[in-house]
Amino acid sequence: MPQPIHTEPSNAIQRRTFLNRAGVGLGAAAISSLLAADESRTPADSVNHRRLPHFPSRIKRVIFLCMAGGPSHLETFDFKPELIRLHGQEMPESFTEGQPIAQLQGQALKIQQPLCTFSRHGQSGIEFSDFLPWQSKLADDICVVKSMVTEQINHDPAHTFMNTGTAISGRPSMGSWITYGLGSETQDLPGFVVMTSVGGRNPQPIASRQWSSGFLPSRFQGVEFNASGDPVQFVKNPAGVSRLAQRRLIDSINQLNRHRNQLNQNPETDTRIAAYEMAFRMQTAVPDLMDVNNEPQHILDMYGAKPGDGSYASNCLLARRLAERGVRFIQLYHRGWDHHGDLKKYMGICCGHTDKPTWALVEDLKQRDMLKDTLVIWGGEFGRTPMFQGKGGVGRDHHIKGFSMWMAGGGVRGGSTYGATDDLGYHAVDEIVNVRDLHATMLHMLGIQHDRFTVPFQGLDMKLTGVEHARVVKEILK
Repeated sequence: MPQPIHTEPSNAIQRRTFLNRAGVGLGAAAISSLLAADESRTPADSVNHRRLPHFPSRIKRVIFLCMAGGPSHLETFDFKPELIRLHGQEMPESFTEGQPIAQLQGQALKIQQPLCTFSRHGQSGIEFSDFLPWQSKLADDICVVKSMVTEQINHDPAHTFMNTGTAISGRPSMGSWITYGLGSETQDLPGFVVMTSVGGRNPQPIASRQWSSGFLPSRFQGVEFNASGDPVQFVKNPAGVSRLAQRRLIDSINQLNRHRNQLNQNPETDTRIAAYEMAFRMQTAVPDLMDVNNEPQHILDMYGAKPGDGSYASNCLLARRLAERGVRFIQLYHRGWDHHGDLKKYMGICCGHTDKPTWALVEDLKQRDMLKDTLVIWGGEFGRTPMFQGKGGVGRDHHIKGFSMWMAGGGVRGGSTYGATDDLGYHAVDEIVNVRDLHATMLHMLGIQHDRFTVPFQGLDMKLTGVEHARVVKEILK
């Protein structure tokens, strides 16, 4: 009888290569898995010296739909008739004096009217632009927050602030905080998954540190699933290596790691052990997750998804499948919303990619009775200026003093709006919501009191909502 293929030296080399890479690649792939089955469903004991949640939660999971680049609130949810009346006139200096501006510095600031029409939808009568015919069907399911503000005017630090509550790189992301505090509901998939798609103008890069675990154990960082090809690198066995052989190999390595850890008690060794175990389980769970052949054709059509194409539509369908399987925090980025020029053209492209799938995701969750314990958040890292930017056609610059986001599910008061900007859409003036307030509200819905959710680091009790005042926006909750 011939020798089994997996005993050949070439495959032994492949196994060594696999394991060397596993220290990094699979270390990321285990992120949200805790070290034992029971622990995967319970929070970390060390979080502020008590177990979480602090009180009964409204939701089990979060799906954050990030429109990377900064969609214009003035062409989506925030209709300003005054912009039409004053179109082409100089922006009053009383609005802009001393205010941060990204690319319009030193240029004449002229008012730009909306490049679309608005109409009211649903029983609530919420205004949507004609760029969003599908999301307008959600009028009675969502709460549009029109008074968002952030503190960073350029893309990368603004994403960092949105994800971590600070512009300082290296801090834990919100998904890492949540999986650290609450654990995961699945043993076979990471508790924090990230997916990206592209389509539109000038797709800004998204650094993997946006889903970093920072000073938290690295097993809580987000795992990026690839949009096409193998969803997670290095999870498959090398050619010729059987599942049984891989199981024995992992058992041997983990035994050595545990023996080593009795001497040095390094938490990253625990992460490595968890990484191997998670990767082994993912070899079965991930193919099942990605295989959408069992989805009815009407569901694929509902999303506009074509399996394996790496589109936002396919990622939205996968987000629902991840939510069904117990993933705690799911983050989708669509890159292409940086509309400094040709805004009407690229708004059409970006909304064409994202509008229907966004509706489909919320509608699908609702039909499956999952929206009641899922929080869906839609928005970018900032908004766009009321002023005209002319390079490459009509566009708008970055804007941080007032923009719109929406939330749905999990006890959010659907069919409502909250807050307002001024008559020109420049400053949030009513019921202002800082990004930290968004974080505090999200944690509250998960059963976590944000100011008690702390981790000691470098002599400080660190928390997602930082040292600044943050509030739970209870007015948007039922």
